Amino acid sequence: MQHEITTAIPLLDSKGNLTQAGFAKKLLPVYDRSKVKGGFARLKEWDYYYIGNDSFGVALTIADNSYMGLDSVSFLSFEGKPWEITKSPMRVMPMGKTNLPPTSAKGVSAITGKGYRMIFQVEEGCRKLFAHMDDFKDGQAIDIKVTLTQEPEESMVICTPFEKEGHFYYNQKINCMRASGQVTIGSDTYTFQPEDSFGVLDWGRGVWTYHNTWYWGSASGLVDGVDFGFNIGYGFGDTSAASENMLFYQGKAHKLSQVTFHIPMKKGKEDYLKPWTFTSDDGRFEMDFVPVMNRASNTDFKILKSDQNQVFGKFTGTAILDDGTKLEVKDLMGFAEKVENKW
Repeated sequence: MQHEITTAIPLLDSKGNLTQAGFAKKLLPVYDRSKVKGGFARLKEWDYYYIGNDSFGVALTIADNSYMGLDSVSFLSFEGKPWEITKSPMRVMPMGKTNLPPTSAKGVSAITGKGYRMIFQVEEGCRKLFAHMDDFKDGQAIDIKVTLTQEPEESMVICTPFEKEGHFYYNQKINCMRASGQVTIGSDTYTFQPEDSFGVLDWGRGVWTYHNTWYWGSASGLVDGVDFGFNIGYGFGDTSAASENMLFYQGKAHKLSQVTFHIPMKKGKEDYLKPWTFTSDDGRFEMDFVPVMNRASNTDFKILKSDQNQVFGKFTGTAILDDGTKLEVKDLMGFAEKVENKW
């Protein structure tokens, strides 16, 4: 049985530990940065947006990881011969000065650095995302202006403890937001239309342990003309109180139990561009996944390490809602990743 948090509560107690471990369908626990006790050098805060359709996508990140800030812009093209560009400037010792909001429901996340700037603004009924970066592709700048609307009533919210005192992970994933706007790279313009373009928010706040390996998958789109998406993942903290696996259908969340990523192997290593499968212990999420592109990066400074494989592709299979309704999913664009961090 997974524990559901159904009322507004303080996220942390006086010792900086979670008041309740579990999941919610809305951002009910209240995050107060002043209650963090696990060490501000270990505090990680980020806002990550992915916006995409079957043809192209963008990913935007503003992160304050205490001793290191990371701001990232990615553009991905899935048609023809797939390609992607990611630029991720780093900042030294922001230590919370990025001033990311304590809630995903309102406020502004903004950053300006050498040759780039990003603004994520939450307004009534919409989220407005702006990004500019010089020398993004072949000496040309990228400009992104996207508006996300039709935010679903329910989302995935999870409060996960680590075994170490004062360490926790507080996370919200909002799927299936409709996207409109444009991306300009030099003379090339790419347009998001709300009929076929969707956005997801990964909003995270927490005091993390040093070495983690996690798995995350997400997709948003249409099944028989109805908004459908999912969030799946594991590998961080103590998830015995709840997993982060959830389906989204017509704005409502449907909680899943455990989902396993089956990544093909070759000579003892993951073969990320071969077809994957996903299975669940309750039989409610059974998917095949055909990769299109691997957005891979590997930074290894020995003490600090980030080995990321975010694979974009198409999901086909079945998903079963809480009431037993079986959905047939075919070629739903999304991504699945494995990330190892020493941070």
